[in-house]
Amino acid sequence: MIAVIDYGVGNLYSVEKALTAVGAEVSVTSRAEDLTSSEKIVLPGVGAFGDCMKNLEKTGLIPTILEQIKNKKPLLGICVGLQILFEGSDESPGVDGLKIFRGRVKKISAEGLKIPHMGWNKLEDFENAGIFAGLPEEVYFYFVHSYHAFPADKKIIAATTRYGEKITAGIQSGNIFATQFHPEKSGDVGLKILKNFVEL
Repeated sequence: MIAVIDYGVGNLYSVEKALTAVGAEVSVTSRAEDLTSSEKIVLPGVGAFGDCMKNLEKTGLIPTILEQIKNKKPLLGICVGLQILFEGSDESPGVDGLKIFRGRVKKISAEGLKIPHMGWNKLEDFENAGIFAGLPEEVYFYFVHSYHAFPADKKIIAATTRYGEKITAGIQSGNIFATQFHPEKSGDVGLKILKNFVEL
């Protein structure tokens, strides 16, 4: 069973529907015991970094999430669910992230381009492994965001895209995976990402 964390943010129905479409048994939950008994965890996120962290703290799930990660349970972060894995964000000064990775989230620098970055963008520099295994050489995913992560350890960056500057589009490190784009809104290639995660 895959536990999709419900903390009052994100399009949970779309994530649940997409995971179910690739054969997963899914529980949308805010119960610590469901995270503990699950095989894998999905951490979605939509909106502001600070709001996501505030809502997540209210659930009391943060210690359980950190414990499950420490126990090597696979976790997939989506959109702001990627960003809150880091130390903090310029979007919400003074608000701590989960601090799983060192690094900070900063506003996209894209002179002459609209912010937020919204729409289909080509994935670049992705490794054919983990959740990115088996993708075609030229592949596009759906993005909606104004900020992106700058990991201190560049080795965890598993995919990038370009929108005014090079943007961190995906990370992989041990049992932790995350995408800045929305696989649940990216058609067949998005389902491939989710299927890869389910089958890890």
